[in-house]
Parts: sequence; structure tokens; C-alpha cells
Amino acid sequence: MLWLTIVGGAFLTWVIVAMLFTPHIPYHIEAEIDARGDHFIHVLESTGQTHLEAGNRVDILTNGDRFYPAMLDAISRARETINMECYIFKKGDIGQAFVDALCERARAGVRVSVVMDAIGSLGALRRLREPLREAGARVAAYQRFMWYRFSRLNNRTHRELLVVDGAIAFVGGAGVADWWAKPLHGRARWRDMMARIEGPVVSDIAGIVAENWLECCGEILTGPETYKPRRQAGDVAAFAIKSSPADRATASRALFQTLIECAHDTIVVATPYLLPDKAFRRAIRRTVRRGVQMSVIVPGPHTDQKWVRLASRRMYGQLLDAGVRIFEYEPGMTHVKALLVDDLWAIIGTTNLDNRSFEHNDEVNVAFRNAGIARRIGCDLSADMARSREVHLDEWRRRPLWEKLVGTVAWILERQQ
Repeated sequence: MLWLTIVGGAFLTWVIVAMLFTPHIPYHIEAEIDARGDHFIHVLESTGQTHLEAGNRVDILTNGDRFYPAMLDAISRARETINMECYIFKKGDIGQAFVDALCERARAGVRVSVVMDAIGSLGALRRLREPLREAGARVAAYQRFMWYRFSRLNNRTHRELLVVDGAIAFVGGAGVADWWAKPLHGRARWRDMMARIEGPVVSDIAGIVAENWLECCGEILTGPETYKPRRQAGDVAAFAIKSSPADRATASRALFQTLIECAHDTIVVATPYLLPDKAFRRAIRRTVRRGVQMSVIVPGPHTDQKWVRLASRRMYGQLLDAGVRIFEYEPGMTHVKALLVDDLWAIIGTTNLDNRSFEHNDEVNVAFRNAGIARRIGCDLSADMARSREVHLDEWRRRPLWEKLVGTVAWILERQQ
């Protein structure tokens, strides 16, 4: 038995080393290009394997008291299909509201298909799946705990998507949970945003939802009720970019790094988890040092991941020294995931500025090339900065000794979070 113990110990050591110390890809752009030019569009289309779709209507919905009613209203009006994919779907008041709405539509003959991540939505899978199935809805778990899936256990679907009748899509950082809807346990409601989209790009988003439904169930969604003709609904140009660790050089990383490195004037980032790797930190420093103004909004003390915040604060110094302005949001937890570049490009989706989003998760982002949408999101982010405390380099250097000591250990989260 001794040799079995040795082999088992060696295997476990290999798994840990592979998870924590796999060399990162040293991303960098080949040559500078102008984010405001047409060539930049061609680059993003090619690297993201997508296409810029004109003629969309986009409504930015700020916080759960706006986006949950809009999502539930869209569900209640569904006539053909509801396709939903969630990393987080939790039991509670808002979870029950979604279950009730989905069940009602399923009983009315609407084809309801829901993918929930097996880890992020663990409780809902056990308690809420049965009433949905009894009503006629189809529910699938993404990456269940199976022996033959062990090598992909770290791959989760982090996508939060809802597509109704192939015509209306909701994309953003919020899942389905009470903490987005109301204060809980003396803590403020989470700050977040979602986009409600109509127009040609919805068909692309429907295809992204269909991707993981196929992986879970083996069913290729092909019907005309899923993919509707590309009819114009507004004046916003947008493209949807899906990202998956099937290829380590993920599209979300290429999207974010290309946008940031090619910015001309300004960058504003909102992310709940700020853990850029060395290559990304070098790219940020290069960008800021050539005169681009960059601001980053992150959670303050009310974060849901305190260890991640410590790991994040460990690398503040490099960014602050280069000229990046960092704002810690104080009213509560901010879960907003947005990127604004040159008052023209606006990104909303599920990608965090960390390695988990870039290398381990299935993600989705929608990029809008529209000054009006950039201004609309910018108003929200400006209000967030006004309610935040700016971190200065001198103050960061004087942070408590215990935080510095913990930071020397928390660095291991840089490769996993």
C-alpha cells in the first residue's frame, strides 16, 4: 500500500502545482492601433470571431429594482421560447419569483430551457429544479460532479444570460439571488447593472446560450423560434463575444487587453475582482504612461471576497505608481462589470479582471460602439466614484503590517481567482 500512497501523494501534488503555477500567457499587442478607427473593428471581429451588428436597441438597467422587474416582465410576455443560463441561481424571494414566472410560461406551452452551473447554483439545482421540470421546463446542470469530468472541474459557466422569443436578451453581471434585490442581514443591496437588448445581435447571444445547452444535453437548437431574422430595432452597433477555456488564449482576455492597450484618451473599469496578471499589469502601465487616463472602481470593505480583496490590494502599488486612479466603492458590494474606452466603446458582461474569468470560466460580453451608451454607463460609473474612496499611493504604502503579511500568501489567488 505504500506505493499507492506515494503515487496518490505525487498526483495530488501535481494537481496543486498545475492549478497554481501554470505559466501565464504573456499577452501583448503586435502594434498600436486607434480604438476609434475602422481597423480596430476588424481586429476585434477577427480575434473575437464575431461580427459588428448595427441596428440594436439597448437599455441600461441600474440595480436589481430595475433589471429584475424588466426580466420578469419579458418572461411573462414570452410566447415561444425562454432560454436562460446562470452561474448564480439561488433560492429566496427573487429565485422563487423567477421559478414561478418560468413555470407559468412552461405550462402555457412556451419552451423553457435553463442551464445552471453545478457549483454556482448548487442549492437551486437541488430545490428548484423539480418544480420547473414538473411544469414542463427543461433544466440542465453545467459541469456536474462526475468522475470523468474531474479534469474540467475548474471550468464553470459564469455566463448570466436570458433570451426571450429570440428577440429580447438580457446580459450583465447579475445572477438570480436576493442580495441583488434587497438589503440582507444588515448589508446593502449589491450594486450591479444589466443591459436589455433588442435587434440583430440578439441572435448571436441566443447562439451563445445554445452552446452550453448543447454541451449539457447534446441537443443542437435549430428552430426558427430560437433564431429570429435580424431586424433593426435601434441605432446601436454591438457585437457579442463568447469566451471559453477550451483554448487558453480566451477571447475575453484578447478583447479586454486590446481595448485597454489601444485606448487613446480615457479608460474606466468597474470590476468586483481586480487581479490582473503580470502581462496585463505591464499593459496597463504602458497605456497610462503614454497619457491615457485610467480609473478603476472596485469593492471596498463590503466585498463578498475578503481574501481576494487582500490579494488585489497587494498589487495596487504598481498601478497607482503608474498613474491609475483606484476607487473603492463604500456603500456596499459592487458587482458591476463594465469597461469604457475613449467615450465610444462600452463593454458589459460577466468577465472580471482576473485569471478565473480569462482562463477558467465560460464568459460572455457585449461590446457597444456607441457614444450614447458609453455616456449612459459613464453616468452610473461617475456616480459610483462619487460614493467611493480614492486610494492614494502614500496611503497604500502605509497599510497595516498584517495586510502586507497576508498579501504575501494571498498572491496564490492571482492564478485561480
